[in-house]
Amino acid sequence: MVQVKLIVTGDDFGYCPRRNQGIVDCFLAGAVSNVSLLVNGSAAADAAKLARRYNIPIGLHANLSEGSPVCEVLKTNSSLLNEDGFFHGKMGFRTVLSKGLLNMSEVKQELKAQVELFQELTGHLPPHMDGHQHVHVLPEVRNVFAEVLEEYGIKYTRVPIEPGLHKCDWITPSLMDFYLGVEEDSLNTVDVFTSHGIRWPDIYIGLSTMGKNMSVSTICSAIDAAVVEFTSKAPSPTHPMPRSRTVTIELMVHPGYPSIPPIGGCGEGPDDFSQSWERLHELQTLIKPELQSHYKSRNIQLCSFKDL
Repeated sequence: MVQVKLIVTGDDFGYCPRRNQGIVDCFLAGAVSNVSLLVNGSAAADAAKLARRYNIPIGLHANLSEGSPVCEVLKTNSSLLNEDGFFHGKMGFRTVLSKGLLNMSEVKQELKAQVELFQELTGHLPPHMDGHQHVHVLPEVRNVFAEVLEEYGIKYTRVPIEPGLHKCDWITPSLMDFYLGVEEDSLNTVDVFTSHGIRWPDIYIGLSTMGKNMSVSTICSAIDAAVVEFTSKAPSPTHPMPRSRTVTIELMVHPGYPSIPPIGGCGEGPDDFSQSWERLHELQTLIKPELQSHYKSRNIQLCSFKDL
């Protein structure tokens, strides 16, 4: 039987006190094994304290799309900001980037400022760093992101290429379009990250199981199918796979108790997804005993990036 090391990452730690509490509850229930911190989140300092108190493995969720920058000089008159003085938003960031209006040296400056603030809040550098709303795999951004990781010696990231995504007919067409864009950007990022010595788990899951689409069965099916596909691949010089090999997976999740405005967010108040029942739905699904039983039956061990 293949051994599976599963990193269950709770994204958006630091977004608001209710998100923090939900993620901590999941960690204490053995349902989440790792967290990703938004350093510009309204409850980031509180999140860092909770991670220390409960010994929660924590990395950086780099944010260039929601709220305000943390770098002081970029808070006014920067290409990263819209006319209201906030980041351009999930789709707005992509639009501005595609028009060539983003200054990559400012992107780098902000990413470095977020790494520095992470270190200030937690007392250490992040063992892993990914991107809020998958901005880190976008054209040009991916190169700057990789340079920052290499400069700070941050070994691990996330590359959101999800096996079987195309077959998930429960995903709405508009969301699927966005996901397929993320996938294409990720495929084009692999060589860039590899050339900078950055690593990531063998398998990524989290788009097909997000929010209302999460259930014990969608998680179990996604993991089982991905492991079968991965282990059945022919060995190659870059991936010689003995039968006893360990397969590593990151499952991206967004559990929490729904945000209650005006508390929360990254400077602009909480967004719709953070206020929705879907956050609580993820929390309730992840702590179900049948999910834990499935992990045991499949020789799946929960861990964090520092255990890889």
